[in-house]
Order: sequence, then C-alpha cells, then structure tokens
Amino acid sequence: MAQAIEFSSLSKWGRRSFAAVMLMGQVVMHLISRPIHRRNTIEQMVAVGPESLMIALLTASFVGMVFTIQVTREFINFGAGTAVGGVLALTLARELAPVLTAVVLAGRVGSAFAAEIGTMKVTEQIDALQILKTDPIDYLVIPRVVACALMLPVLTLLSFITGMSGGLLIATNLYGIAQKVFLDSAQNFLSTWDLVSAIIKAFVFGILIAIIGASWGLTTTGGAKGVGQSTTTAVVTALLAIFISNFFLSWLMFQGTGSAVLGNV
Repeated sequence: MAQAIEFSSLSKWGRRSFAAVMLMGQVVMHLISRPIHRRNTIEQMVAVGPESLMIALLTASFVGMVFTIQVTREFINFGAGTAVGGVLALTLARELAPVLTAVVLAGRVGSAFAAEIGTMKVTEQIDALQILKTDPIDYLVIPRVVACALMLPVLTLLSFITGMSGGLLIATNLYGIAQKVFLDSAQNFLSTWDLVSAIIKAFVFGILIAIIGASWGLTTTGGAKGVGQSTTTAVVTALLAIFISNFFLSWLMFQGTGSAVLGNV
C-alpha cells in the first residue's frame, strides 16, 4: 500500500515536471509573439526585488562572516592570510551568492507563486480569465518569469557586495588582516567572468523558480489541501532544480585545470 502511494506521488510529480517543461516552451513562444503585460510585470518585480532585498542581504552578510571565520584561521596557519579576501570573493561570486540568493527566493517567492496561482486555480479564477479571453500565461506566468529573471541577478550582485562586506568586517576586526590586503586580494583573484557567471546562474535560477512555482500552481487540484501540497512540492522541486542546474552550469563554466587562487597567492 505504501509503495503504491509512493509510486502514485512520484508519477504525479513526473507529470507536473513535464507540464513545467511544456509551460517553459509556451512562455518562450509567447515572449516572441506577444507583448508583455507591463503593470503585472512591474508589480511582480517589486515583490521579487525590493520586498526580498532585506532577507537576501541579511543571509549574504552572515554567510560571508561565517565563511571568513572558518577559512581565515586555517589560511593564517598555512601562511596564506593574504589570500582570504580573494578566496571569499571567488566563492561568493561563483557559488554562494547566486545559489543562496536563489534558495531564499525559492522559499519566499516560489512558494508565493504556487500558492497564489494554485488558489486561483481551485477557486476557478483561471477559468474566469479564459472566459474573459485573457490568457493566463500572458497575465500570470510571464510577468513572474520576467520579474525573477531580471531581479534575481540584481539581488545576487547586491548579496555578493554584502557578503564581501561581512567578510571584510570579520577579517579586519577579528584576525587583524589589513583592509587594503583583503581588498587587493579580492581584486587580484576575481575576474570579470566570475561576476558574469554569477549573473548567468542567477538568470537561469530565476526562470526555474518562476516556471516551477507557476506550473505547480496551474496544476493544483483538491481545494485548500491541494494548494498546501502544491506550495510545498513547488519549493522542494525548485531547490532541486537550482542545485542540479548549478552543477551543470558550474561544469560548463569552470571545468579545466586552471587555478585563479594558485596563480595569485
């Protein structure tokens, strides 16, 4: 019995994942052939960007401080204290800033998308839009996709700056590393491509979060209980998509044997 329920849940998740892929194709086609609903897009950009800014920056600042605490003492013991700023900059730009900011948005924004659209689905508001000859994809999905795709890179860059500031605070006050040494190390290690890679990752993550949240909302059934289940599974699926896509993006962007660290220590 338990195995049958588990298989049924997995099968349902697979169908909804396929629906999300199909929704992605529809979004691309609509973006090419139809205008964007500006008012809805601006409203969603505000919800994704400014309203998520505080929690994203707070997360980044503490991540930067914790990483610096964990790394600095070991680097000092190995005589590489001057490389702390550079290693933190590389880590934040390549992984921590885009991934953790996306995780924050998946929990805050992705869940909201699934809950809002799921509620509209079970209360037949989606059907009402179609009766009024309003395409739900144009009116509901595309504004959210555009908002996430545009605002997540901005939040990622701000998170990178905040994380570096937190790391600098810890390095200078707790470990006596000069501010100039820290910043020079970051400047020497960091390349333009590292920041570009963070923007690309954030752009992809933003699209995934919006598509998964909207798709799970549109496929919601079963009343209030179904909305709750859709919200939970949308967040979990978005997190999985972020981590899996992060692996492939990192593999494409940074594969090889070169070292930004060893070349600058």
